[in-house]
Amino acid sequence: MKKLMMALGATLFLSAGTMAQNLKEFTIDDLIPGGATYAQHLPENIYGLQWWGDICIKPDIDKLVSIDPANKMKETTIVTLEQVNKLLGDQKLGKISHFYSVSFPFPEKKIMKIDLPQKSVFYDFGMQKITNVINVKEKAANNDYCKENNAVAYTIDNNLYIADSKGQNIQITHEPKGVVCGQSVHRNEFGISKGTFWSPKGNLLAFYRMDERMVADYPFVDIDTRIATVKPGKYPMAGMTSQEVTIGIYNVATGKTIYLNAGNPKDRYFTNIAWSPDEKTLYYIELNRDQNHSQLFSYNVESGNKEKMLIEESSPKYVEPQHPILFLKGDNTKFIYQSQRDGFNHLYLYNIDGKLIKQLTKGNWLVKDILGFDAKGDNIYISSTEASPLEAQTYKVNLKTGKRTRITPAAGTHTTLLSASGKYVIDRYVSTTTPRCIDLIDVTKGKVNNLLTASNPYDGYKTPTIEMGTIKADDGVTDLYYRLIKPVDFDPSKKYPTVIYVYGGPHAQVVNNTWLGGARGWEIYMASKGYVMFSIDNHGSENRGLEFEQATFRHLGVVEAKDQMKGVEFLKTLPFVDANRIGVHGWSFGGFMTTNLMLRYPDTFKVGVAGGPVIDWSYYEVMYGERYMDTPETNPEGYKDSNMKLKAGNLKGHLLVIHGGVDPTCVPQHTYSFMKACIEAGTYPDLFIYPGHEHGVVGKDRVHLNNKMTQYFDEFLK
Repeated sequence: MKKLMMALGATLFLSAGTMAQNLKEFTIDDLIPGGATYAQHLPENIYGLQWWGDICIKPDIDKLVSIDPANKMKETTIVTLEQVNKLLGDQKLGKISHFYSVSFPFPEKKIMKIDLPQKSVFYDFGMQKITNVINVKEKAANNDYCKENNAVAYTIDNNLYIADSKGQNIQITHEPKGVVCGQSVHRNEFGISKGTFWSPKGNLLAFYRMDERMVADYPFVDIDTRIATVKPGKYPMAGMTSQEVTIGIYNVATGKTIYLNAGNPKDRYFTNIAWSPDEKTLYYIELNRDQNHSQLFSYNVESGNKEKMLIEESSPKYVEPQHPILFLKGDNTKFIYQSQRDGFNHLYLYNIDGKLIKQLTKGNWLVKDILGFDAKGDNIYISSTEASPLEAQTYKVNLKTGKRTRITPAAGTHTTLLSASGKYVIDRYVSTTTPRCIDLIDVTKGKVNNLLTASNPYDGYKTPTIEMGTIKADDGVTDLYYRLIKPVDFDPSKKYPTVIYVYGGPHAQVVNNTWLGGARGWEIYMASKGYVMFSIDNHGSENRGLEFEQATFRHLGVVEAKDQMKGVEFLKTLPFVDANRIGVHGWSFGGFMTTNLMLRYPDTFKVGVAGGPVIDWSYYEVMYGERYMDTPETNPEGYKDSNMKLKAGNLKGHLLVIHGGVDPTCVPQHTYSFMKACIEAGTYPDLFIYPGHEHGVVGKDRVHLNNKMTQYFDEFLK
């Protein structure tokens, strides 16, 4: 067993012990989003930092400042808020209250893009004049600006439009209700986050068309009307009829639209759309309904006909494409393809005939993201877990030699933004000991210029110690990372109640090298009230590779629960943990895990609070559910074992279930059906509904939620 004391936690604990009489105690408003004093306890930040070519732009409220890394980090005021608002006011375009949301789409032009309601204004800060305005129609959403043609694609309700710099607003699609164009499809799975894709030169626009008319309506209820009204939403559940998606291509010059001749779209997923640099070919990765076979296809954009199948992958479990192909800079014949085929997500270089040239990255770590190329295209920049699965670091990879050079020197989790030439990066990072640090790094020289090092926002408050380490998984081999938070004013001779915060599902990691080790404000608050707080990332969570993630396939909640119980075993070895007062809390997949742990191990957990839980995976949506569980018809035993309704009679402890009243992600049917099952089984959970809220409780009601959870643990665990 390994254990590492966080320097931050140790420092805070020492200050609390030596000067406790001078330290303040946290309120819940200090630590929870939506709280009256929450903003006062966030780490300092510089919002809106970005690149204009190789010049760093630092926005502020009343002025916009440029930083030139090639000229000794010289700072120059580009324009003031007063100047911009005067011009906007003179032309009756509105005004802005700060510069945090402006952008600089043209590296070679002194043009600033200002987004205002229903319009984008282009401000020439060299000439001090407004050069262009693009107006979109009322109710416009999903705006997608193309700098090459100076136009905006957007949607109104279910149809797609384009607004150009000539003042035209063109309706591209004319679909009936139930057919949605230009929006994200497949419920945002497979890395999909939008529905429009401009070609490299802006001559063509690819877009998704999603026919949902065959999908069953789900009855969401609006209680704010005098008589409650039903507002149906489309929600395809596992094993049921799913939406049918096609891909359209609109030609800006001709005004004509074609659709790819891909055949019947039933039970097929079209993902990861990409363009060839010459705009002649469109690529996408197709996935079958079982999600165990993927194929990369190319299509001719004039005819809409299929040209070639270039790459295919299959798996006895699932294949999960998350990234479109990326052509090399200045090369129409080679592209980078991302795959987990060797157990970790890595980069592979292919030519347009589908021939593998070489694997670019390799190792027992994964590429998280591609950040861009340098000026000549000789090197590509990536974010990866090579340093640690708890971190994200930035590396430069030479495309010829494969040599990797680490760009971000400090330990922690880095988010970097590459300049136009690749000579510089803006590096934002956090770590267990660093609330926030922002550096500007000269990649070629390795020189680091610090723009901000945030002070500890909890300075002056009683704070807990936080420890991080590893224990062995239920398999006895795999390391699992944990975070342990000891109470404020910790006394090793006392016995403390303990709450396990759990998520446990795919594409998430709750323990990492970030500020406070990834702990949320509520965990800090609970530690201030005398609780031990504990988290562990079980099999199925991210950044550990395919074998680790796929261990839960077809049996969600089984392996994960065994790993969590290894965490409980570890807790019971700690003399300050009261083994008779262990609770658990989680939301979404964590809500499922909370309920699952309470029912699988009823003698272990005294109290649980499950938020937005999945209760029956046959009620969950088709893409996510079938990837990890297959269908209820093909995996009846797996669905049965993961169905919490069938375990309702096992409940012994106190369980509070919380759900948003109109949750479109994990529909309220989960919780209501569980309550019915408990009534039939003669067990007595508690229920709290947040009317009008979706999958997350936001705004000031979030403070109410966290108070409610705290009160429940105080009543039954403390």
